Amino acid sequence: MATRRHDPDRRDRIIDAALAVIAEGGVAGTSHRRVADRAGVPLGSMTYHFTNMDELLREAFTRFATRLSERFAARIEAVADLDGLVEAIVHLVHDVLTAGPDDLVLSLELYTLAARQPVFRQITHDWMRRSRDALERLVDARTAQELDALIEGLLIHISLDPIPRSRDVTRDAVRRILSLNGPS
Repeated sequence: MATRRHDPDRRDRIIDAALAVIAEGGVAGTSHRRVADRAGVPLGSMTYHFTNMDELLREAFTRFATRLSERFAARIEAVADLDGLVEAIVHLVHDVLTAGPDDLVLSLELYTLAARQPVFRQITHDWMRRSRDALERLVDARTAQELDALIEGLLIHISLDPIPRSRDVTRDAVRRILSLNGPS
């Protein structure tokens, strides 16, 4: 009789492997076999731990969004005033949230799924809510929503534009939303 190998981290490895596979080949290129190979687990582990691919994708994207939200919130929570918020957002946009080369691809893959399937849309809604909650420590709800949208847009532009974006342009955009510059 074969003994079952105790592997308490297997499920987590599978989720992390799924994120790596999605980053390499997109959701369309993700299969149980590729994820199992990346995780170093038997193919049967996939169906043991996850009912289907959608469940694995939900778990993986939830982990991803939570991880980014935690980075974001930690930076915002360290801020004491609006000038600090401006600098924190500049740092987040130019250094922290664009630090991982896979983060942009995973974000865009999640946005694409969310545009098509409501269950993935909930992950993005939760992610946006956490971002706005962090921002609402220092600004009202409407401003938090505007800043969150600006941050998302800047991340895409900075990541995809071949011309490097100036921190001063980002700083100015944030200050405009916060009305720290007055009318231009």
